Amino acid sequence: MRKLLFVGTAALVSANLTAVPSDARRAEAEKEAQAVYEQLTPEECVKLAMMDSPAVDRIGLPKFHWWSEALHGYAWSGMATVFPQSIGRAATFDIELERRMADAISTEARAKVNLYRKRGLRGSRQCLSLWSPNVNLVRDPRWGRGQETFGEDPYLTGRMGTAFVKGIQGDDPKFLKAVACAKHYAVHSGPEPKRHEFNVDLDKRDLYEYYLQSFRPLVTEGKVESVMGAYSAVNGVPCCASKFLLQDVLRDEWGFRGSVVSDVGAVDDIAKNHKYRANTFEGCLAAIEGGLDLCSEGTYSHLRGPMREGKIKKELLKKPLMHLLTTRALLGELSAETKTPWDHLGGEVINCEAHKAIAREIAEKSAVLVKNNGILPLDQKKYNSIGVWGCATDQGVLSGNYSGRAPINMTLLSGLMQEAEPGVCVDFRHEGDVIVTGFRVADEGEEHDRKDLKLQQGYVNELRNDRKKHPNTPVIGVVYGGSAADIRDIMELCDAVIVAFYPGEQGGTALARIICGKVSPSGRLPITYYKDVEKLPDFEDYRLPGHTYRYGQENVLFPFGYGLSYTSFAYANVKVEKVGGGGGVKVRAEVKNSGKVAGDEVVQLYVRSPKGSGDRRRHHLEGFKRVSLKPGESKTVSFKLKPEQMMQFGMDGKQSLAKGEYTVFVGGGQPGFTDGVQSAKVGF
Repeated sequence: MRKLLFVGTAALVSANLTAVPSDARRAEAEKEAQAVYEQLTPEECVKLAMMDSPAVDRIGLPKFHWWSEALHGYAWSGMATVFPQSIGRAATFDIELERRMADAISTEARAKVNLYRKRGLRGSRQCLSLWSPNVNLVRDPRWGRGQETFGEDPYLTGRMGTAFVKGIQGDDPKFLKAVACAKHYAVHSGPEPKRHEFNVDLDKRDLYEYYLQSFRPLVTEGKVESVMGAYSAVNGVPCCASKFLLQDVLRDEWGFRGSVVSDVGAVDDIAKNHKYRANTFEGCLAAIEGGLDLCSEGTYSHLRGPMREGKIKKELLKKPLMHLLTTRALLGELSAETKTPWDHLGGEVINCEAHKAIAREIAEKSAVLVKNNGILPLDQKKYNSIGVWGCATDQGVLSGNYSGRAPINMTLLSGLMQEAEPGVCVDFRHEGDVIVTGFRVADEGEEHDRKDLKLQQGYVNELRNDRKKHPNTPVIGVVYGGSAADIRDIMELCDAVIVAFYPGEQGGTALARIICGKVSPSGRLPITYYKDVEKLPDFEDYRLPGHTYRYGQENVLFPFGYGLSYTSFAYANVKVEKVGGGGGVKVRAEVKNSGKVAGDEVVQLYVRSPKGSGDRRRHHLEGFKRVSLKPGESKTVSFKLKPEQMMQFGMDGKQSLAKGEYTVFVGGGQPGFTDGVQSAKVGF
């Protein structure tokens, strides 16, 4: 009886994170996978190509489950640090902070799995295959799962998603710290109730210009180890059986070398709901032929009978199993005896103080101030009491979906009691010298799209009644939720409004620090806030015109990239320089804190194509940097635009550079919506 043992050592994660694995290490892992595959029976091959992969004791191969979640912390597995939900993290526009958070998540994942292994547990939610991040795009605010994403812009999503992947997978030269999974590939953003049968007809221009752009850098730069096929179909072909998506684009164009997994039940959908094949067996063959590796359910069991009868051969599953076993080799999961650099981690790192500090920092940087008549930061010398009510006292608005469990969740009431000056009375009531109240976006989540953009009206009605009773009492409103809402009533009734998204376990502390002036708000909206849902395109229409800031400018309440501060910033000396030899464009700008308090500015760079170029995009984000400035301090911010960032997409999905004069905008928000945005032109 031959046992396989792969033992390796490696350095711990360094500050400068490089995408792994190297080509040499992957080649080594592929040899390890080949050695395992050669010893497998046909029956074992079928079992190992499904989500709950059993042990093969005779060759020392341990059981392996492919499903854990880590969208904003190690989820559905007891205690973990609960970081802000993805949509709020996108509002930070902070790539390095996103990487640090993901590194903390993978640390807790390793610790959890170590503890599970000691108890002999290797099941669902007890593994290192983390089905995150979600890099689908919020083309429409009614989509119920928008909270899981990084918003509506493919460039922002691609940068944040790549940082997440690097933090999860680490930079060890031999082993992946954990496996990140880019989902749901591709073209998925509702409708949720129809997702198992829904088809999207798109031309290649829409596909490449928008829907694929968020995935590409995770593969080409982040070297994400796993990609999840979506439930839906594109141009009549289910995503989990699409040779065009899984082979032609993902592997041939982008060079993906990891494993492709299906969403749970998606293989069964191929025949049952999409009617793409006559029966489930044929649906399984279509998935394998299309380029799927892992069936994330038990549907591949339909292959066992035909394989025993000799109708199909073991070799049918060679390519999928080579991908899957290589991924397991890179994790150190081909033998229970393999040693990795993280085997020492235990309960001491789970929800530790360092990770809670990251959660608070993200929550502070993600809050978006959208209105302030001067009440903020709160001058506590003027007030003796703060009344807090509404969702500001609710722990449920902190987490969002796909969440772990924090031992302590800091609501805004708790945060204000902690951060307010000792002489100020903070209490749960509708009365006080200042009122702080919370509002919640109407029901949203997996399988729950929204019919409108309204907040839960009970809280809005309470606020209206309070305003009538106490017209002179200042009111600060905090809006929780994962998608855009119609907050016009709140804007009218409140003296200041903060969009908090789902701010995580430290959310109340972070918000209280902002309200009390200990931190200047610096979040920027990663989605457009609209006025009227009736003026939006049909929810099931995936064509781009009218969707997001790129393709529409009407009906906007607050634009993508918008956010206020307690200080002000000024821009000057925007310069654009072409790099010789087709090397792209360098952009420089000077940004100054022209206000009286320290603060962070999110410097945003947008590109506009020449008139007559055929580019449907009004302009598009192609760079951003977060800059910390003291009062009166100036810094020069530099960007490097690659040639493809200036190009336009044709109907064939290919890019080309149109001749003419391009405009580059640099400022604290979008041109046309934000004061002080500076521009420069460059010709090609």
